[in-house]
Amino acid sequence: MSIFLNKDNKVIVQGITGGEGTKHTALMLKAGTNVVGGVNARKAGTTVSHVDKDGNTVELPVFASVAEAIEKTGADTSIAFVPPAFSKDAIIEAIDAEIPLLVVITEGIPVQDSAYAWAYNVEKGNKTRIIGPNCPGIITPGESLVGITPATIAGKGPIGLVSKSGTLTYQMMFELRDFGFSTAIGIGGDPIIGTTHIDAIEAFEKDPETKLIVMIGEIGGDAEERAAAYIQANVTKPVVGYVAGFTAPEGKTMGHAGAIVSDGAGTAQGKKEALEAAGVKVGKTPSETAALAREILEKASITA
Repeated sequence: MSIFLNKDNKVIVQGITGGEGTKHTALMLKAGTNVVGGVNARKAGTTVSHVDKDGNTVELPVFASVAEAIEKTGADTSIAFVPPAFSKDAIIEAIDAEIPLLVVITEGIPVQDSAYAWAYNVEKGNKTRIIGPNCPGIITPGESLVGITPATIAGKGPIGLVSKSGTLTYQMMFELRDFGFSTAIGIGGDPIIGTTHIDAIEAFEKDPETKLIVMIGEIGGDAEERAAAYIQANVTKPVVGYVAGFTAPEGKTMGHAGAIVSDGAGTAQGKKEALEAAGVKVGKTPSETAALAREILEKASITA
């Protein structure tokens, strides 16, 4: 089992002919992802050549729009490799086509564009689950990768991972690679994102194959505090956590646009205390967090 993504998802790539789109389409195919085409209005009617996981050459059709791609291929998932200035239009196009899952990798999308797209999706009935922006996407190891996470870090297993940070997603997967993951999802660190910690944790709680949840947060905002309240009220599975930014100075943006501490709110210590009050074991470092997860899994005799 998995959340949001499995081997049956049919994936299209918005921006498939660009540099990043080309590179990551190749890597997604190599990971076994069922990529069925792409979108670039200026190159509609052409094809792009790639190699699948078995070494066979595949010709992927390029369509004029997401709606056309869905109609011709039955796609249910899109990933957008589109520059920041054009990302809002790409997201709106995917929402209008009612694609069930959209992953937005792009960093640097103006917050007002993300806010507009988020509100537009709500207005249209929330028919599209958006992951991102500014994220590594989602991977169900051994089945499908829609994003930029290296597919060889870890295999399938009992851990569900949700993280604001791409780099820390990779590190946690590597540290716990001997157990493996049901799904790892990078939700992004911007102030406005489509899928939250709570969304992922709720799905992991319902997934029978996920035995333990790892959540990675960071300073800024109150997402981790809200997740703590949700966990306390609704989650029966063990959860371990890590909050990046213990040494961050107040008032300085650290990496992600959303990672800023102001007036004492959004601190790593405050988030750690809220999570611990909800029964979440929180590590001071990523490695310590991995050790806490390992301890719980070994005690319960859970293996990959």
